[in-house]
Amino acid sequence: MIKLDSKIPSGHISEKWTNHKFNMKLVNPANKRKYTIIVVGTGLAGASAAASFGELGYNVLAFTFHDSARRAHSIAAQGGINASKNYQNDGDSTLRLFYDTVKGGDFRAREANVYRLAEVSGNIIDQCVAQGVPFAREYGGLLDNRSFGGAQVSRTFYARGQTGQQLLLGAVSALNRQIDSGTVKLFTRREMLDVVIIDGQARGIVVRNLVTGEIEKYAAHAVVLATGGYSNVFFLSTNAMNCNATAIWRAHKRGAFFGNPCFTQIHPTCLPVHGESQSKLTLMSESLRNDGRVWVSKKKNDTRHPNDITEDERDYYLERKYPSFGNLAPRDISSRAAKEVCDEGRGVNGGDAVYLDFSDAIKRLGKKVIEERYGNLFEIYETITGENPYEVPMKIYPAPHYTMGGLWVDYNLMSTVPGLFVIGEANFSDHGANRLGASALMQGLADGYFVIPYTMGDYLATYKPAAIKTDHPEFEKVAKDVKDLTNKLLSVKGKRTVDDLHKQLVTNKLLSVKGKRTVDDLHKQLGRIMWDKVGMARSEQGLKEAIQEIRQLRDEFWRNVNIPGSGDDVNQTLERAGRLADYFELGELMAIDALRRNESCGGHFRVEYQYEDGEAKRDDENFSYVAVWEFKDVGNWELHKEPLVFEYVKPSVRSYK
Repeated sequence: MIKLDSKIPSGHISEKWTNHKFNMKLVNPANKRKYTIIVVGTGLAGASAAASFGELGYNVLAFTFHDSARRAHSIAAQGGINASKNYQNDGDSTLRLFYDTVKGGDFRAREANVYRLAEVSGNIIDQCVAQGVPFAREYGGLLDNRSFGGAQVSRTFYARGQTGQQLLLGAVSALNRQIDSGTVKLFTRREMLDVVIIDGQARGIVVRNLVTGEIEKYAAHAVVLATGGYSNVFFLSTNAMNCNATAIWRAHKRGAFFGNPCFTQIHPTCLPVHGESQSKLTLMSESLRNDGRVWVSKKKNDTRHPNDITEDERDYYLERKYPSFGNLAPRDISSRAAKEVCDEGRGVNGGDAVYLDFSDAIKRLGKKVIEERYGNLFEIYETITGENPYEVPMKIYPAPHYTMGGLWVDYNLMSTVPGLFVIGEANFSDHGANRLGASALMQGLADGYFVIPYTMGDYLATYKPAAIKTDHPEFEKVAKDVKDLTNKLLSVKGKRTVDDLHKQLVTNKLLSVKGKRTVDDLHKQLGRIMWDKVGMARSEQGLKEAIQEIRQLRDEFWRNVNIPGSGDDVNQTLERAGRLADYFELGELMAIDALRRNESCGGHFRVEYQYEDGEAKRDDENFSYVAVWEFKDVGNWELHKEPLVFEYVKPSVRSYK
């Protein structure tokens, strides 16, 4: 039986990481070239890790299912990256960033991990500036900062609304330098389908070549997963369509425990759903809430043009409910507040949207200033909606965005499988029950540049894994398992398409109504049911229903899915089917985890556990732990608990009022 060991170093929190780095074993520079490390994913976490390993002298095999490393979804991040530089001289510090992050996560994160994140945050900015990332600057030439949700200081560095893109270009440039020097070999259009474990250690992966359909095997001394989150289990999310959970889920089924799967984030500043043919949702950066004011009409079902609704008829509900933070209240709180006013019938035209209004800021600062800060975001909005946000308020509504849950890792970012490391959004480690805005990019680069290069060396020097080749019988066994799954999917020649089933998983209810309503109509209604059951608001009854409905739908998938073509060529339907098979299992575990956590915290809001004013009601006595799930069989998991001990931040009722 595996015993959880977080490996948190002893000593004062401000000295843990420094002392830990000194006490870790090192690999001699001449010996590093003897070790091969696999990195799966080339987003900020993966690209920075692969580049760092290459710079140190290791042999690195990097994998992406894109045709270029720079297409990773990190490129879509808009608003900024946090760091406690205190350039504004407004009282920021490592300790304050640490405190804000622990509080923002509703006291469900490890103190040691969060402090390390805050501690190395300044180094990230220095690294990126050295790479040429064009951060915004003030008139005097210093880097500019803006505010983000959950903080009362300005600590977010940004490059207009393209911060993720610019940071990824910096990381990929470092990666390309190592590819050119020969320390990194990049494999594009490969999707990891399984991990190979030999003698209890991760020693390689099995991938599908998405161009030829060939199943390929790769061996290494250690494996790093940097494959992002799993919000596409909701089908409609802010994630790109190809973002998926297969890499971490297949690793989970091989023995890597899963931490806090129910902790998913709903982003409050997204474009509302506009049609049944929509394949994803569009994020509008949280940075817009620096100057945009969120409001709805005080009247129900008000269909007037927003410019015709007078000031005294508007409810600036975030400013009213949370005067200390106002429009920059954290994401989970802002999202639930938007849902509440819309459920009351006070959304835009009585529907599911609220206004994000820049008229006051334009009057105060001028259009030119707003254009300099958010110009490309305004252009995106106008391109999609056909409305000019300089003249008419934006319409926004919450949408699935980030996942705080992921594979469980210790302080060294290693999973319960020795040699299998997990970094960035793919792990559970740093955010607790809610992620503050601009902290995702911070964690990805912290893990890749400043944590995993140290902890990987300690692992290799301690375990000294011997060289291994892909002709080992275990590689063939895992490759056969992958081929068997592919053949199983292709052999089910039912009448249902993958997209049809995926949409139904979103709605989480079988099509039992045989009346005159169309499938699209049913999907639209059932999507709302799913939103209510496992989205921003969850209930015991709804979660129990969700579990049963997912199980029924999974059975129907394996009886009735129709996948044309073969596995011997390009077959995107087969790709999506494999990912969907994993989503069925992951979706069930998310609902089970949410059902077991009888409290409300961060992004996990159980309607049974709230204060009279509607705020989340935590239960620190019974649920101050990481829920760590061990896979036994499909539909069967065992719960382990990692207690959370708070020595430096006293858990309190989380208030932003």
